[in-house]
Amino acid sequence: MDMLSFLGIVLGISAIVGGNLMEGGELQALVNGPALLIVLGGTVGATLLQFPPTVVLRCLRISGWIFQPELPPLNLQIRKIVAWSALARKEGLLGLEAAVEKETDPFASKGLQLLVDGSEPEVIRDALELEINAREFRDFQAAKLFEAMGGYSPTIGIIGAVIGLIHVMENLTNPALLGSGIATAFVATIYGVGFANLIFLPIANKLKIQVHAFSQAREMMAEGIVAIAEGENPRNIELKLSGYLYDNRS
Repeated sequence: MDMLSFLGIVLGISAIVGGNLMEGGELQALVNGPALLIVLGGTVGATLLQFPPTVVLRCLRISGWIFQPELPPLNLQIRKIVAWSALARKEGLLGLEAAVEKETDPFASKGLQLLVDGSEPEVIRDALELEINAREFRDFQAAKLFEAMGGYSPTIGIIGAVIGLIHVMENLTNPALLGSGIATAFVATIYGVGFANLIFLPIANKLKIQVHAFSQAREMMAEGIVAIAEGENPRNIELKLSGYLYDNRS
């Protein structure tokens, strides 16, 4: 669980609300239904127009990474690869057939199957790198959806402000209706800029970091499997792959 994501969202929103209250403002002043509808509806609409359904669906699937990353513990992955290497040196590559059946990660299972089939190291590397690059591209596109929302949101907020001011100008002779129009104008701007800088853009960058980390984990797995195919010593494989750890003491 990534508690920093929860903390960041809560702290960011609390700072805005708290600052407003300290200045003598009221919480109700920041709540405006029409402004929220304009900003969120317009932002989502523009984003759906930009991206194809496959990217939108992928974005929905990986959104959970903001709070619960899928990155497996790298040190455990290294131990698994070293165990495969020791088994291959002891029983030959065909001895990994049982490992293929037990492996739950489709990517690792594919690499092991290529090993068992006797594929050349370069063939294994090319096949795994192709899958890594394809997956990384899809996930980065999904992360860019939030980035796009962060770009549209402030602009839609300005549109909401203009709509509010139009409402004000239409009711200059009726002071009782001026307040709602002015509130919509200013609150829409706050919503647009706030959603972009407190939610959409941070989420996009967080997802990009997770996508990069996930790709690195798969690159490590691919390097380990290729090293097994090349017949490297298990100890040498462990030392090589330890370079992927953020903290070599872990």
